[in-house]
Order: sequence, then structure tokens, then C-alpha cells
Amino acid sequence: MKLKSSIVLTSSLVAAAITLTSCGKKPEEGGTTTAPAAETSAAPELPAGDLVDITPAYPKPMFIGTPVPPGDIANLEKPDPEAVKARLTFKVPKGAENVAKGKTVTSSDDFPIIGTLDLVTDGDADGADGCYVELKPGHQWVQIDLGAEYQAWQILLWHFHKQEAVYFDVNVQISNDPEFKNEVTTVYNNDHDDTAGLGKGSDPAYVETNHGRLINGKGAKGRYVRFYSNGNTANEMNHYIEAHVYATPVK
Repeated sequence: MKLKSSIVLTSSLVAAAITLTSCGKKPEEGGTTTAPAAETSAAPELPAGDLVDITPAYPKPMFIGTPVPPGDIANLEKPDPEAVKARLTFKVPKGAENVAKGKTVTSSDDFPIIGTLDLVTDGDADGADGCYVELKPGHQWVQIDLGAEYQAWQILLWHFHKQEAVYFDVNVQISNDPEFKNEVTTVYNNDHDDTAGLGKGSDPAYVETNHGRLINGKGAKGRYVRFYSNGNTANEMNHYIEAHVYATPVK
């Protein structure tokens, strides 16, 4: 059983307590799963041929206040600064770029509590107030329409990282079906006990930081990318700051 039952609804208080800083633009520095029956297999994680390095512009670290102890989370990964450092620059096939920037975002929550959905693809991963969208409690998702079918190689996801928090049941899926009922490929799933009903996942839960979470797209093909979450260790809300999808067009 996860910690959701003991979570206190503090989101509004947190939002009110956050210093009213503007959404910044200054960078700091230059597993796998089971899933729904309609799931398909992805291509090899990286193709043979020319690969290039990508080093995104990461936002500044912003941990403030008193961290909420994550508690006993069965699949929480241990802190490993060297592993984080190794992920700051990653490889993609030559020609791959962040195809999510500026693309349309939809959600399971039509009326976000704070912010707007377009913040998820505005290219700004800053953790300041005004940079994130807050969705209602429970199992919620945001979905990016890439506008065409792409082959995803690396995905970089930021939830709220101004405070220490672990988001539950993080599940990232790719499909050509906007309803995600057919031909769905899951590329990340840390719902180890199938709380959300999308299948058990073997990926680890993790503490959010300014470096986001790098997720291997495994060459999955699709026009739509959906990100699920189910509250976090600080409150029951779901927050999204930014998502990058480094991909190449499907020819």
C-alpha cells in the first residue's frame, strides 16, 4: 500500500507560500513494464549509426522549505549523484530534436487548479511559481500531440521540483491512438503494485530535481505521448512543469 492515504491536502497552502517569483528562463548548465493488452513492442533503444550528444539547458535547483519525508516507498531508488551526472548529457540519433516544444497539450483535467497546459511544452523547466500546471487529485494525465508520427529516443520529464517530492504511479506511454486504447507502448512505469490499473511496472520511483527524469523512448513510434501520475508525497495533486521528446520523423 502506498502513502496516498496519509497525504495531507497542502497544495493550496504550498502555492500560497511560494514566493511570487516570475517563471525563469536562465539555465543552470549546459525498467520497463507490463501494460494494457493493446501494448506493442518498441524498436531497439538506440539504432546503429551516427549518434550525437544532447545536453539540455537545466534549470537552477530550487529545493526550499522543509522536505516531506518520502516514507516507506517500496521501489524508491537510492540517491546516486554519479548516476544523475551521467544522465545530464545523453545520446540520440543524428537529426533528433525536441519535437514536443510548442505542441498542443491536453489533459484528463479540463480545468487545472493552477497554471495552463501549454506550460508543459513551452521550453521552460524552471521550478518557480507560474511555471507549472496543477491538476486535481487522483490518477491524472497530460498528453502531447506531436502533430505527426515520430520515433522517440529520449524523453525528459519535470514534475514540480521546488520542493522535495516523489510522484506516484508515473507512467509514460506512446501511441498513434489519441485515446490510448490501441497500439500503446509503455516506456516508463513505476506503478509497482498496479494501483492505477495500467499494469505493474518495474521502473523506480524517484525524487524530483531540477534535472528532471530522463526516460529512454526505446524507439517507440507514435504521434501522442501521455504522462500519468497519481499524487505525490507532499500532497494529492499532480504537477507538470515541462516535457521534452527527442525524436526523429517516421519515414
